[in-house]
Amino acid sequence: MRYLAAIPSVLGGVFRNSELRRVQLGFLGFNAAEWGVWIAMLVFAYRQGGATTAGIVAAAQLVPAGIFAPFAAVLADRYPPARVLAWGYASQAAALGATAAALLGGASPLLAYALAACGATAVTITRPTQATLVPALARTPDELTAANVVAGWIESASMLVAPALAGLLLAVSSPGVVFAVMAGCVAASALLVAPLRGPAGMASSAGALKETVAGFRALREDRETRTLVGVVASQYIAIGALDVLFVVLAFSLLHIGASGAGYLNAAFGAGGVIGVIATVALIGRPRLAPPLLAAVAVWWVAFVVLGIHPTTAAAFVLLVVAGAARTVVDVAGRTLLQRAARPRVLGRIFGVLEGLSMAGLAVGSLLTPALVAAFGGRAAIVCLGCVLPIAAVLTAHRLLVIDRTATVPVVELGLLRSLPLFASLGAPQLEALARALVAVPCARGDCVIREGDPGDLFYVVADGELAVSAGRTLRRGDCFGEIALLRDVPRTATVTSATEVRLYSLAREPFLEAVTGHPAARTEAERIVSERLAVQA
Repeated sequence: MRYLAAIPSVLGGVFRNSELRRVQLGFLGFNAAEWGVWIAMLVFAYRQGGATTAGIVAAAQLVPAGIFAPFAAVLADRYPPARVLAWGYASQAAALGATAAALLGGASPLLAYALAACGATAVTITRPTQATLVPALARTPDELTAANVVAGWIESASMLVAPALAGLLLAVSSPGVVFAVMAGCVAASALLVAPLRGPAGMASSAGALKETVAGFRALREDRETRTLVGVVASQYIAIGALDVLFVVLAFSLLHIGASGAGYLNAAFGAGGVIGVIATVALIGRPRLAPPLLAAVAVWWVAFVVLGIHPTTAAAFVLLVVAGAARTVVDVAGRTLLQRAARPRVLGRIFGVLEGLSMAGLAVGSLLTPALVAAFGGRAAIVCLGCVLPIAAVLTAHRLLVIDRTATVPVVELGLLRSLPLFASLGAPQLEALARALVAVPCARGDCVIREGDPGDLFYVVADGELAVSAGRTLRRGDCFGEIALLRDVPRTATVTSATEVRLYSLAREPFLEAVTGHPAARTEAERIVSERLAVQA
């Protein structure tokens, strides 16, 4: 109840920031379109050729999206993310509008499928771009956290509301009308975010292909990361299967018609909303594998019972349960992946995960018609409900080991958050910096840096006192060493430990990447450097 009571204050805090308000409202229109047109196209394909055609069409939308997704994760780093987000929404609106025209105009189904695939590919631009843009728009770390929470609420609520809206539109009109309405929603999203400025893109000497391949290379070299990505991605095989199974359930097993497919999807989305509340229990937990595995077990039981007893009432209840379990699996799995993955390639690993997720959706969509044809709808439900549990059982021991060894740099994160220099950075950037910190214990009287020496490290004081030759005293929460890195000059002062001291050092590359890649951090760094050089002059 306390969590539910906090929702109005969180929403109010985020929506008072006009730029974040535009981003969140745009994200609402995007989510409505993403879920609504997916259901509409599957219903259209099912009417054309049954479950087999629906599965093939789903895969045809997902395969190009899965190929493009890892590259989409690079776009917002190379170009201004606000511009990328606006053009991404505009391209989605154009594709959905063209699909609506094809459907309403009686064009060839193949043309409608191709246009829908273009829209599904454009969808993969939004999430990685928004993850890059929002930290630059938030005024405080707390506001950034609240913005991410609101985005999660929007996504979970959209899984419930958008399919239900699609079901209502399908009951009174046609898939073409659904596409037209959703094209209007995402066009409104483009107009909402178009005025945003945001940060500039970061130049990179590496090609987009090279940057993308780095994520795949990290998976090949890191068994723990590969295991977690495999488990998280495996759920999308079942979710891709569900998109077709909703249609099979609605038409063949429950006999509740085209609108029923939307309502069944909405039930799964309702479970996702309930699951968001359940994930509050994960906050602060040192171990995430046990709740992840427990949620997998709940998922498995729900689908076994649904396959054995597919009545209308049972289907809606069990899909709510499965939706809640899936949310816990997804949040726990992604959080554990953040804890275990190497910070330097974390973004690209999530880009690879996005691509594998699309591939999983395609596999599930293609697998379902074959299972339905071979064993019937009930057996197909049971079989597909076992995909995620099988992946979890095969990796359970490794998951528990990863869970025990993965560390959250809580102390380092708290220290970095206290520095004005890094106050504007988002949680992912701060965690990456925290993981890159190296503890440096110093005895009383040690010379940490000497005036005139070359500088390769930035330092943060965790405990103790240090004396600066310019006359200042440094204590916990202070930092030094940034002038040599930012101006590429020798050290401008000598710093000596006045007591026993504990420092953290940060290498040149991650420091410069964090500071120069974020406008607010860059401005704060220049202010600090100017003030310190003025004192030393």
